[in-house]
Amino acid sequence: MNKIAFIFPGQGAQYVGMAKDFYDAYPIVRETFEEASKILSFDFTRLILQGPESDLVLTKNSQPAIFIVSVALLRVIQQLYPHLQPAICAGLSLGEYTALYASGRLSFADALKIVAARGRYMQEACEEQPSTMRVVLGLEPEKVAANLPKDVWIANLNCPGQVVIAGKTAAMPEAEELLKVGGAKRVLPLDVSGAFHTPLMSSAQAKLKNSLLSVTLNESATKLVMNVPGDFVDNSSQIREHLIAQVASPTQWEKGIRLLEDVDLFIEIGPGKTLTGMNKKIGVKGQTLNIEKTTDLEQLEKIYATSPR
Repeated sequence: MNKIAFIFPGQGAQYVGMAKDFYDAYPIVRETFEEASKILSFDFTRLILQGPESDLVLTKNSQPAIFIVSVALLRVIQQLYPHLQPAICAGLSLGEYTALYASGRLSFADALKIVAARGRYMQEACEEQPSTMRVVLGLEPEKVAANLPKDVWIANLNCPGQVVIAGKTAAMPEAEELLKVGGAKRVLPLDVSGAFHTPLMSSAQAKLKNSLLSVTLNESATKLVMNVPGDFVDNSSQIREHLIAQVASPTQWEKGIRLLEDVDLFIEIGPGKTLTGMNKKIGVKGQTLNIEKTTDLEQLEKIYATSPR
């Protein structure tokens, strides 16, 4: 494989027991869970593996939990297949912080602390104003935008035929009706607690800004595709600006993935198969593997065995 991209999932991918088979099989996973629990002074090992789900789905918990699991699986891959180095890293929303860690731009401790703070601030914003998200299927972004009422916005442009909207809970029934009349095939709820990537997150954005302005970002030869511009970004000050903007701005995932026409292999690392499914809908030329279970490593092993050293 000439060019490899590591991609990382965002909030909504969480479930109780994620990475349990990796936790049992690889010491590096147990060490990562323990390290994270120590840094945050909270038993994330227990929450990730045992739940309860009602606690795991809380924004303040699900964001660090997904980050911890994604990093743990990444570390297994790095340990088993050290020469499978990514040329490009990208992550959806929360996953952008995993991409920063994977590319060497952020330390594990710094990234984890910011992710935990981000989750707290976003949950606080959710509690300030009841809000929610929906996925709109079968309607072009322009038509989605034209059929949104006040207090509802486009939040994620993920892949063809799928647009995520977000806004005030009270405004969502009107949005659903307008979108269905406008031609949407389905409008489905997402398992999140607020209107992420919209102006309703402006208070979280303001709180997170200081943390992002003060954190150390390292230089890296690994390219980074970011959500807000849907483009490559390598300047540290611009990376900070986009991370700050991302909290209250729509993500351009499809646009960013379409830049990667010369990628031979995408490896989605973390819980769920959301990004793998999006790659299929986008129609990427390269192969996509999802590493969520230990059995998924078998496909990676085959590629590793035949790739040049």
